[in-house]
Amino acid sequence: MRPIVITTFLSLDGVMEAPGGGDHPHAGWTFKDVEFDEAAYEIKGREMSEATALMFGRQSYDEFHPVWPSMEEFATYNAMPKYVVSTTLPGDTAPWGEGEVTVLSSLDDVAALKETEGGEIHVHGSARLAQSLAAAGLVDRYTLLVYPLLLGSGKKLFGEGDKTKLQLVEHAAYGNGITLLRYDVVR
Repeated sequence: MRPIVITTFLSLDGVMEAPGGGDHPHAGWTFKDVEFDEAAYEIKGREMSEATALMFGRQSYDEFHPVWPSMEEFATYNAMPKYVVSTTLPGDTAPWGEGEVTVLSSLDDVAALKETEGGEIHVHGSARLAQSLAAAGLVDRYTLLVYPLLLGSGKKLFGEGDKTKLQLVEHAAYGNGITLLRYDVVR
């Protein structure tokens, strides 16, 4: 079974929208509002080596697809298979980097993918997809870099729904106030 890992930057009030840029009033909050501490981002390098595939919702795919292929630091991600959960994206979507892009049209397709052989599937930047996967019981781990900011509005990682028990498997705090929290979902 392939684990699904939600990995995201998160404000203290749970907002994950526009950490690097976009239309949010506080877009770019991860780099504009908190002093950079290289140690806090070490997890991102480890994640790149742990992931074997990426999964996005349609909107996040549309935002990441034109940017990441040109970024040298994402060469590993660009070579991985990518899955886009969408009912509106055509099945013959353009390739991204060296990795293939497969459109999954339902959460049943995601559940079937989890049952295949292979390693971790990482979900980046897709609030609606993360909430849908969690509600369907398809998330196995959360990797959160929590920033000492209250944004007040924006797309949140956790929506309304059932209670979910988590087990802390790793944590760290950094001098700039960022905390790393990694939780496994307890089943």
